[in-house]
Amino acid sequence: MNVVVLTLVEANCANPGPRTQALHLVDELKARGAVVRTAEASTPEEVDEALSDPDERIVLAADTDEQVNAVMARIVRRAIPAPSKRPEGLPDGRTIPDLPAVAILPLGTVPGIVARLGLPEKPAEVAAAVAEGVVKRTDLLRHDGGGVAVDGVRLGGGDRPWRGVVNIDDVVLADGSEQILACVVANADGYAAADDMVLAEPDPADGRIDVAVAVPVTVGRLRKRLRIEVRRARGRAVAVHPEDTVTFIQDGLVSELGRKRTWWIEPGAAGWYAGA
Repeated sequence: MNVVVLTLVEANCANPGPRTQALHLVDELKARGAVVRTAEASTPEEVDEALSDPDERIVLAADTDEQVNAVMARIVRRAIPAPSKRPEGLPDGRTIPDLPAVAILPLGTVPGIVARLGLPEKPAEVAAAVAEGVVKRTDLLRHDGGGVAVDGVRLGGGDRPWRGVVNIDDVVLADGSEQILACVVANADGYAAADDMVLAEPDPADGRIDVAVAVPVTVGRLRKRLRIEVRRARGRAVAVHPEDTVTFIQDGLVSELGRKRTWWIEPGAAGWYAGA
């Protein structure tokens, strides 16, 4: 059993070498007969190089969801088949084959994705999961901007309403005429709530995206009042087209969306070493 333990590091920063948790993990893996190497990466190309051996089991030593997202994005990029060549045996409803399994070793903090997917956290537990080779399969989100999401996306929220069109499969959740307080595109439940409202209850292994929008509506004929209406749907693909720009957060990455974007589900594409 060959294992690579990958740590992401900041470019142009002092690198003290493997962290304590990673060293403990290496010892645990070697005690189980594994041949282990450690690698550090500060660029996407270095991530590719570190993960170039298909016979090595992968452990990502990470502090944040952003780091998990960055590595999964590179794994997906390497797995995408050429546009004109659909591999034989590709599962129905998928554009990529099964991805190699990944174990996540929490460092200073535990990435939220670890807790939400029920993955082991302590070095000994992670080593046991990798050695046993038991893989938990979950869905993965991809989008037409070339990125991925393990957990999901929240668009808007807080005190900045926005307008836009939100379609999931053939269901229109927002037609652009109303203000949207928040929109969630959920695989796991990291972004299932916004402003103390539970918008979705996703299952990361059900092969569907959970999408919800929260819009303010006026009700009452004589004594008008404002309430929040939450519209929900499940499906395979969702398109969001903001009228202007909207702030969004995706697996901990904060950015601005100013054009149409489509997310779709890759059922069961992601694999995680989760133990027995």
